[in-house]
This record gives sequence, structure tokens and C-alpha cells, in this order.
Amino acid sequence: MSQSLERGLTVLTALAAGPQTLDQLAQRLGVHKSTAMRLLRTLESGRFVRREDVHHYRLGSALFDLAHQALEDLDVRGVARPHLVALGEISGHTVHLATLEDDQVVYIDKVDSRHPVRMYSRIGRRAPVHCTAVGKALLADWPTQQRRRFVEQLSYPKMTANTIDSAERFLTELDRVRAQGYAVDRSEHEDFIHCVGAPIRNHRGEAVAAVSLSVPKVLLDFDGLMGLVDDVLRAAGEVSAELGWQQKNPKGKEV
Repeated sequence: MSQSLERGLTVLTALAAGPQTLDQLAQRLGVHKSTAMRLLRTLESGRFVRREDVHHYRLGSALFDLAHQALEDLDVRGVARPHLVALGEISGHTVHLATLEDDQVVYIDKVDSRHPVRMYSRIGRRAPVHCTAVGKALLADWPTQQRRRFVEQLSYPKMTANTIDSAERFLTELDRVRAQGYAVDRSEHEDFIHCVGAPIRNHRGEAVAAVSLSVPKVLLDFDGLMGLVDDVLRAAGEVSAELGWQQKNPKGKEV
């Protein structure tokens, strides 16, 4: 690495901790103030740093632009893949990754169960939002009016005896999902399968995908499925963190 590049990165790293004076930066670099000033002027011309007042420097807008673009360019499927595999290894059951397309969910990745009884789902398959854990997880955090408009346009095909069959029931279910942080499908899409799912969020906190565990009831009852909720939430949280989401505690502070 060139000396100038190394010094520039040292300056940016130092400023990430907060505003710094010319003297502080020169001391950090181990150079004379005139050398530090030349470097700062170069970085300032590219908007990588900016002068806050006569004495202090801080990070510039170009860095935030680059960080934003880097986050936008992250591929959720690529980021999620190792976490899906890990969840599959921990649980032993089928893991799905899904996104929303129009009024349906689309499965964009899958990790197969290690059990002989397997699901016949496939990547690219579509499913209704109202009877899938991933669909509920994707919609639950939408603003109230947007969520209501979307829900009221759905047709609610009855997939099983347990399928939610009206907009009002679905809105009530989404309120429950929003409150608890995860969604369940209690044999609403297929009679012999139940699922638990959680949202994956981007750096803006938007649910851009959802991860789920799908389990045949002959292998695990509903109480057993609920015992895997924390594993699903952990996987979703880890992917979200890689996408730039910073979870906040009830007081609004990042955790």
C-alpha cells in the first residue's frame, strides 16, 4: 500500500471517531502539520473530509454517498446464503428465503431438510402472501394505510381449512406479527406443513426479504416449531446487520 493511501485511510479512520484538529491528526500520522494539511486539502477537495470550523475536521459527504451505494448494491441472496445454511444445520429443517413481487412471495433461495420427509418447494416458486409466514413477515411493518390498501386488494384463495380468508382477519394477523417480531403459518398454505418466518431488513429498516423454517407436522408439532423461533430471528438479524440495519432498543438507541 502506498504511503499516501495509508495516511489517507488513517485520517478517515480517525475522523470516524469524531471531529479532530490538525494537531491531533498530525500526531496520529506521525508527520509535520504541513504534511497533514496537504493530505487534508486533497481529501477535502474530494469531499472525503470537511472543515467544521477553523480548527476541526470531520468526515465528508462523499464517504456517506459511497457507503449508501455500497449498501444499495448488496445482494440479499448472496449475503443471506451462509446464514440460511447455518440455520438449516442447526434446525435440520427446510429453510426458505423469499421476497415480495406484486401480490405474491417468490422463493429466491432454499436449503433442504436433512430429514427423509422433504418439501417439494423450489426456487422461483410463488405463493400467496396471506397464508405464508414469509408473506406476513414482509408486510407487517408497512405503514398502516399502505398495508390496508394492499391487503384490501387481495383475493384470499382458500388453500386449507386454516387459511385467512378476509382483509380484516389478515390485518389483525399482521398486527400480531408486528408486535411479536415473527410470523407463523399454521398449516394455512399446505395442510401438512407449518412454518415460522422473520423479516430481513436493509439499512433503512425496510423488510426486503424474509427467512422461514418450514417443517412437516409429522416431524415436529407446533410447540416444537415455536422452540425454533429464536434461531430464525437470529438468522434474520444477522443477515439484516450485514445489510446495514442497526437494531434499536425500546428507547430508540442502537444495540
